[in-house]
Amino acid sequence: MYKVFVNDKPIIITSSQKKENNFPVHILKNTVSEEIVHKLINGTTKGINLYTPDVEKGWQEFLNSFTIVSAAGGLVLNDKKEVLFIFRNGIWDLPKGRIEKGEQIKEAAIREVEEECGIFGLKIVKPLLTTYHVYFQEGIKLKETFWFLMTSNYRKELVPQLEEGITKVVFKNEEEIRKAFKNTYKNIILVYDTYKER
Repeated sequence: MYKVFVNDKPIIITSSQKKENNFPVHILKNTVSEEIVHKLINGTTKGINLYTPDVEKGWQEFLNSFTIVSAAGGLVLNDKKEVLFIFRNGIWDLPKGRIEKGEQIKEAAIREVEEECGIFGLKIVKPLLTTYHVYFQEGIKLKETFWFLMTSNYRKELVPQLEEGITKVVFKNEEEIRKAFKNTYKNIILVYDTYKER
C-alpha cells in the first residue's frame, strides 16, 4: 500500500479489496491522476482508494504521471529523546529539503537539517520511511521525502533559517509534540508514528 497526500487528504494505492475506510474506490488503470488530484482539492471527498491488482506495478504507473521532486529530512532526537521541530509558514514541521543534483540522499538529509535549524553533530541512526505529497508549482508535482532517524548532542542556540520561512526551531517532548500535531501535516504524524512503532 502507498499513501500520497493532497492537502492532507490521502490517495491510497492498494491491492486489497477489503474496504478499510469510507473513501470511494477507483480502478487505478482507468483513472487520470490529475483528475483525482483536482477531485480531492475541489470536492468534499476526504480521500480516494485506487485499486490495482499489482501494487508495485500500479505504483510505478501512478508515479509516471507526475514530475517527481526528491527531498530528504530528519527526525532528530537529543539526549533527552526530545524531537527537533521547525515552525515554518505558521505550521509545525520537521526539517527537510530538496536533494541537489549529484548529492547522496543521506548527505542531503543532514545538510538540510543543519541549514534549516542551525544544528550540528548530526548522526544518522537509520532510515525511517518515505512520504509522498502533491503540491502545485508550475504544474502538479509529487514530492517524495526520504526520512531518517538522527541524533545530535548539540547544545548551542538553534538558529532558524528565516529565508525559508522558518521562524522557530525547538526540541519538543511528547506532550508538546501532541499539541504541535494539532497544527501539522499528516505526513509529519506518519513519520513520528513510524519512529514510535520501531
